[in-house]
Amino acid sequence: MGKAYYDIVGTDDSWGVRHDDDPVGDYASKEAAFEAAVLAATNAIKFGHEVRITVPGNESSETTLGVVTN
Repeated sequence: MGKAYYDIVGTDDSWGVRHDDDPVGDYASKEAAFEAAVLAATNAIKFGHEVRITVPGNESSETTLGVVTN
């Protein structure tokens, strides 16, 4: 059985999912990137892989969902 690690990476205006050291996707929010990672992780679980999803906490200037606000 393998391991499937997904890390949510990005900034206020662009988020992605890093898997196997390659960031992929261009999501508008941290939440959207997380949802994409969960979908991929669901498939990994079906193949018996160990799964880990990591989502960064907020920086002081960042919103909770990691989106730009006016």
